[in-house]
Amino acid sequence: MLKRFLLTPGPTPVPPEVLAALSEPVIHHRAPRFTEILTEVVAGLKYVYQTENDVLVFAASGTGAMESAVVNVVNPGDTVVVASVGNFGERWLKLTRGWGAEVVALEYEWGTKAHPADIERALAEHPETKAVYVQFSETSTGVVNDIRAIGEIVAKTPAILVVDAISGLGATDLKTDEWGVDVCVAGSQKALMVPPGLAYVAVSEKAWKVVEAATQPRFYFDWVAARKKMTGDSAQTPYTPAVSLMVAQNAAVALIREEGLENVFARHRVLGRACKEGVKALGIELFGPDDPEANSVTACKVPDGVDGGRITKLARDRYGVWLAGGQGKLKGRIFRFGHCGYFGASDILVGMGVVEMVLAELGHDVAFGAGVGAAERVLMKSPVQL
Repeated sequence: MLKRFLLTPGPTPVPPEVLAALSEPVIHHRAPRFTEILTEVVAGLKYVYQTENDVLVFAASGTGAMESAVVNVVNPGDTVVVASVGNFGERWLKLTRGWGAEVVALEYEWGTKAHPADIERALAEHPETKAVYVQFSETSTGVVNDIRAIGEIVAKTPAILVVDAISGLGATDLKTDEWGVDVCVAGSQKALMVPPGLAYVAVSEKAWKVVEAATQPRFYFDWVAARKKMTGDSAQTPYTPAVSLMVAQNAAVALIREEGLENVFARHRVLGRACKEGVKALGIELFGPDDPEANSVTACKVPDGVDGGRITKLARDRYGVWLAGGQGKLKGRIFRFGHCGYFGASDILVGMGVVEMVLAELGHDVAFGAGVGAAERVLMKSPVQL
């Protein structure tokens, strides 16, 4: 028997309480009980988003939420600014171009952050810009963009700010309203601690004015239709929802509320720091800046002389630990250690120990216990429960 540990930045481990909720008998999506669950989930998501804006729910992956944030905003020929810092920033480029936008692309070297000044300049040069698209936490590199600074810039213009927070929401502090985020997309399978299948969108009043004027054809992802159904005393979804996943999300939100949002962020900061210090103690370079707010995933450069493709395979097949490899042009060049959602100190220590053994087996000079010991020193100083 091989015990398995899921240490990827998505999907992430699911708490026992949430798994138990998934096993409850299926209820009908037009029943009063489902209205109660949907209402509770939306209220809980507003707590996590730190927003008073509308939050819409769809049965989809996070990419479904991203596409919905294009078809409800962009008309063919509209100008948008896309700041891309990795694989999922490129997804914004593909989606906006695919739906006919005129794209002003700000493409950065993977592993670096978007520069707010570049976005300010692009908006000044293109005052007709409808929307600015950017990542919060770029899952492929671990980079976290300065959404507060970007939000302050975009708020001074007619454009709206659209943020992909799929791997960041619930792991790193994101003040949606205070920071001027007009559209914020997320998914269930990261820090929200539910299996894949639910997509979320928070929409500001500024954004609703853009949405209501949009003429791009859409049906399933029509935010206007979704808002009409999901608000009020008898909240429902326009079409059949993922009922059991919604029940599970309700249980997960209850756990987040019980821990407290600030404690959730503090736990993620400690886990992220422990992982980074452990990696550095093994002589492995971090990919990208050593950011204390990069709490969802630690991206690590593959050491010279090591076959990067074998790191994740050996960890998975020999030791039962699922790490993530590099995506796109980073394939074979980095490996990624996820720690967003249902993660604690033991996950970091197990993962770090396996990384030591795998690297040693693949020929890297490893001082056994160095990574684990460095992580332990961080974890022991933690003021929050891990």
